Amino acid sequence: MAQFQLNILGCGSAVPTMRHLPSCQVLDIRDNLMMIDCGEGAQLSMRRQRLKFSRLHNIFLSHLHGDHCLGLPGLLSTMALHDVGGTVTVHTFADGAKILGETINFFCRERSFDLRFNIIDPRATGIIYADNAVTVESFPLYHRVPCVGFIVREKPKSRHIIGDMVKFYNVPHYKMVELKAGADFVTPDGQVIPNSRLTTDPDPSTSYAYCSDTVFDPRVAEAIAGVDVVYHEATYADDWVHKAVDRGHSTASQAAEIARLAGAKQLIIGHYSKSYPDETLHLAQARAIFPNTICANEGLRVDLEAAASN
Repeated sequence: MAQFQLNILGCGSAVPTMRHLPSCQVLDIRDNLMMIDCGEGAQLSMRRQRLKFSRLHNIFLSHLHGDHCLGLPGLLSTMALHDVGGTVTVHTFADGAKILGETINFFCRERSFDLRFNIIDPRATGIIYADNAVTVESFPLYHRVPCVGFIVREKPKSRHIIGDMVKFYNVPHYKMVELKAGADFVTPDGQVIPNSRLTTDPDPSTSYAYCSDTVFDPRVAEAIAGVDVVYHEATYADDWVHKAVDRGHSTASQAAEIARLAGAKQLIIGHYSKSYPDETLHLAQARAIFPNTICANEGLRVDLEAAASN
């Protein structure tokens, strides 16, 4: 089981079609689920992909166009009917908290969970959420309405204990946490045993960037520089670059250029226009600039740690 896994629930743009649902994805971080955008069909996609409502406690909305948030009232209503407990926090703009809060309160007054809103400033860059495993940072995107992207970064991991060595030096069990954090061990007679003799380096931490609706802008690449895996909208192929500019979107080639400038290891493209019969053209144009590109599709699961190590 992957420890940091991306699940694509929806990767279409504007409206649901027979091929794609609107934007929604879920990160599974050691069985803790975090949703990014919540288009229509989100709750059904969670069921199909066997993602448990009870483990979803944070939902991040990139902006307030309907294809990115209209699935939220239904999802939360179903979660209440399933008696999901604890706290569910929706990270959105002030307008989102007001509009969505009123809608949810009207249709779902009796809730089994505590619903909270964390207000995002769409003009700012900074950490908006942190727990023991990850931080989530928002940064501005450049769409027709206020819009942000998100960077999810694993925190530094613990060092690995060398079992034979800690036995040899009779290291007490209660010292293991300190060793994993990098501390040396001092024996009862005062001898200092270097941490490097007792542990090995930690596994590398992984980072993931979600770039929702945006025109091509080098500032996006600057914001996500050094991120391992990037999801970037690719609404159009190059034949409709003029529409991308007019409607605040990007082409597949432009998404690939952002990934190249950012120094990413893998690119995932999505948010496809319904005007295309498939994503063959998108993929070919993106790979011409950034070869390690894959297409999002409903049901796709990506082991982000594995993708970052390739």
